[in-house]
Amino acid sequence: MARCEAVHPHCYLLEVTAANVSSANHFMSKSYLELVWAKLSLQERVLQLGYNYLYTDVDIVWFRNPFRHISLYADMALSTDFFNGHADDTVKNAPNTGFYYVKSTNRTVEMLRRWRAAKTRPRRGGPTNDQWTFNEIKAEFVDGELQIRLVFLDTVFFDGFCRFHSQMDKVCTMHANCCVGLKAKVHDLRNVVADWKNYSSLTPLEKMGSEVKWRYPAECNKSMHCW
Repeated sequence: MARCEAVHPHCYLLEVTAANVSSANHFMSKSYLELVWAKLSLQERVLQLGYNYLYTDVDIVWFRNPFRHISLYADMALSTDFFNGHADDTVKNAPNTGFYYVKSTNRTVEMLRRWRAAKTRPRRGGPTNDQWTFNEIKAEFVDGELQIRLVFLDTVFFDGFCRFHSQMDKVCTMHANCCVGLKAKVHDLRNVVADWKNYSSLTPLEKMGSEVKWRYPAECNKSMHCW
């Protein structure tokens, strides 16, 4: 909390009593699942109060204003692990709930309620996280009674380690997705920040002919093979 307040005054401490948040939680552990589901309760309340919101995971680095590429048409616009080129394709786009914008309406409040409720649906593989659950039920929101206008964000602008682009002149955010473990994420995101600093130090003319590219996220790639 102190770190948040040192950066800006708009801080809220979300108490998650069912999970141990004193250290990193392993992917898909009980504490991890409690933590990722807890955020939806707060987000539903924000919508009920009439506020739109943009949610971002802490393993995302921002470079440019993302709102330039978020459609005002959307009830919800969210990042993707894999983008198929069509922003409205509910079937083939793979959503990533580490970064998403939601507009406050009665329909989106109900969407959050149903998303949270889907946590308890019986599954052969047992409990799962909010992202995989959303992927399972996204078509219900779009094609059902809620008629949610869902827009998937292009990975050219909202980049990540799942589908790595080299277009530094366009990228708004970089997500350490397709990566397991805090150590791997921190290592490869530090490289991302260093590469961006190198690119940013160039003059506009130098940038046009520059061959500066992101370093491959080797540690994160390795973590996926070990998981």
